[in-house]
Amino acid sequence: MKRNHPADARAVVVTGAASGIGRALARHLAERGCPIALADKDEAGLAETAHALPTPTLVEVVDVRDAGQMHDFASKVRAWAPRDLWACFNNAGVAVNNTVASGDPADDQWLHDINFHGVVNGTRAFLPHLLEQGSGAVVNTSSVYGLLGVPLHSAYCASKFAVRGFTEALHQELIGTGVRAVTVHPGGVKTSIAHNARVSPDALTDGETSQERARAFDAAAITTPERAARTIVRAVERGRSRVLVGPDAVLIDALARVTPTHAAGLVGRLEKRLSGSTTSAVGA
Repeated sequence: MKRNHPADARAVVVTGAASGIGRALARHLAERGCPIALADKDEAGLAETAHALPTPTLVEVVDVRDAGQMHDFASKVRAWAPRDLWACFNNAGVAVNNTVASGDPADDQWLHDINFHGVVNGTRAFLPHLLEQGSGAVVNTSSVYGLLGVPLHSAYCASKFAVRGFTEALHQELIGTGVRAVTVHPGGVKTSIAHNARVSPDALTDGETSQERARAFDAAAITTPERAARTIVRAVERGRSRVLVGPDAVLIDALARVTPTHAAGLVGRLEKRLSGSTTSAVGA
């Protein structure tokens, strides 16, 4: 049976590759010699990512919400990949800030379609390829907000809890196949997710603007995308099925285990102290 590691020179797939952790993963893996298949809905950002990579690339503008597009992309990867596929990183994600009482259901649905159904679509598109070759990994991005519920992020938390449950169930199904499922829980990572979030007025306090909310996230986020990428790849190579990214993720995981009913409040106060904001930041 083929090994799941190391990553060097084996092909990988990265969705959400136009920016943030996805772009950093592509760059880090390309430095390792991996051919990269990149997917994102952001055509300009995708081209910018691909331009900087030193290894062969397959670039595809894909909406991860569309299962048909993802399966078409998987077929192209299968024909293109010069070697076995090492991993598929399902990384595309968005954020919404609102209250449960006043939030827009359309915003919640938009988020779930990308954050959860996009992960499911990517998994189902590439899993048959991995099972056939008898090796590789499906690496799905959840969040620290897939570890505990946080006010004003109900839809985001729900989507990330769903990714966690889906991937952990898949991990059990794959035992003995040579293929692994890995759940990634980033803490605060300095990406554009907060700047691109849909923010409802009811989620803002004391005259705060959505731009100020995004800057609060930037101030509280302590991990760079590059560090996140290194952490994720190293964990997948070591055979981990669960990856905590950043010291804040380690802390939040511990709090959620030790004091689950009080963890969200403790995290909120910590974020406010770090950012100098009157409100907590969005989880990565």
